[in-house]
Amino acid sequence: MADSLRISMIQSHIIWEDRSENLGYYGELLRRVSGKTDIAVLPETFTTGFSMEVEKLADTMNGETIPTIKSWAKTYGMAIIGSFIAEENGAYYNRAFFITPEGEEYYYDKRHLFRMAGEDKHFSAGDKRVIVNYKDWNICLQVCYDLRFPVWSRNVKNEYDLLVYVANWPEPRKKVWKALLQARAIENMAYVCGVNRVGIDGKGFVYHGDSMVFSPKGKKLADAGKREEITRTCALQKDELDDLRTKFPVWKDEDSFQLL
Repeated sequence: MADSLRISMIQSHIIWEDRSENLGYYGELLRRVSGKTDIAVLPETFTTGFSMEVEKLADTMNGETIPTIKSWAKTYGMAIIGSFIAEENGAYYNRAFFITPEGEEYYYDKRHLFRMAGEDKHFSAGDKRVIVNYKDWNICLQVCYDLRFPVWSRNVKNEYDLLVYVANWPEPRKKVWKALLQARAIENMAYVCGVNRVGIDGKGFVYHGDSMVFSPKGKKLADAGKREEITRTCALQKDELDDLRTKFPVWKDEDSFQLL
């Protein structure tokens, strides 16, 4: 079992609606953390920005995006998490991915579509949670607006150890972002990592960053800061998580929810 898990938050800007440029740019950022991390986390829709031009920007599963990510994971020896605009069977998804160095691939389609930006009119919603076992850690994938819906992320019977959110979360709602990341960690007794972009997108929205990692007690373990392009890496400790769940087993008194 890998008791310690290194996770890197890749907080950066996104070149608006330019897949090839973003793949080149983020490939270099990942190269720089090669050998220093177990998992690298990229922002939501890292190849395009949060655009609704899905017909123009979507990539298939055999297109440029996924093979490139698989190559990065193998070459740099790390798992990679992020999301992109995917097209499958005529539908479009904000699809999160978890790609391992061994070539294993897992996908989660964003459940909660951000209607205030019209995401629900252009994308199809996912209906399945995805929990990945990697290095004996159970990792749950979520995307941006999912953060506001605690039932969807509920950690039933400690089924996951780490909850990851990839996001394009605008600056005006930065207080909500930070408060909910911390809340999700405390209520689920799990580590939480949220990775947000910085910069200004093609619609003029400003992104503040504030990518963070919280402990199961709600302690901030890593902070990528405000408006800065930066990579932050921290180590998560499985024995500390297991010890907390044993000594303070609030999960045994949880309410049960049936989804869908």
